[in-house]
Amino acid sequence: MSQHTNQYGQPVGQSLDWQERPYPQREIFIGQSCRLEPFSVAKHADALFEAYSLAEDGRDWTYMFVGPFTHKQAWLESAAQMESSRDPLHFTVIDLQTERAVGSLALMRIEPQHGVIEVGHVAFSPLLKQTRMATEAHYLLMHYAFEQLGYRRYEWKCDSCNAPSRRAAARLGFRYEGEFRQAIVYKGRTRDTCWFSIIDGEWPQVKIGFERWLHSENFTPQGEQREKLEALRR
Repeated sequence: MSQHTNQYGQPVGQSLDWQERPYPQREIFIGQSCRLEPFSVAKHADALFEAYSLAEDGRDWTYMFVGPFTHKQAWLESAAQMESSRDPLHFTVIDLQTERAVGSLALMRIEPQHGVIEVGHVAFSPLLKQTRMATEAHYLLMHYAFEQLGYRRYEWKCDSCNAPSRRAAARLGFRYEGEFRQAIVYKGRTRDTCWFSIIDGEWPQVKIGFERWLHSENFTPQGEQREKLEALRR
């Protein structure tokens, strides 16, 4: 409950010295294991189609608004929309060892006037899922949103049926905020949407966890983690 009051004695939110934040741009972000590049059909579409095709079936697309893509032409049509979009603003994840495109994710529902932004459209191929690169890709976008753009709130939303996405949000440091019932209709289905967020006051501790986890000393010579990300945030 707010502890601030206005001239009428009504409870109100804390006053801010606030200015509208910059809009995210098509920039490149380089980490230790991966690089994020603005999505390009010419540079990334063929490699991503090949990477996505390595999956045994289409289950990775069940909770996405598009896909699965069994035919390349359908993928290329979707990819053209991704490239031209400013919101969502799509980035490709590049494996620094192979220089191969292995997945994509986006900044979306961008509200510079409020300092609110969401990460979504997370499409990670079998080459990226559950790797050090996957975690680092999320870290790079969070770092951009909080430290370069100065946003106050970073959101994650998913279908309430999508248990892996809910677990991923918690692992990455998002706090669960609740469920919006019958929020969306997609793929001929109703969706209750789970909301998660990280706010700027929480970011320093979340950042510490990421940087401890991503450090080379946290991995064995075989590339296995020594400590879980959640433990290193404490």
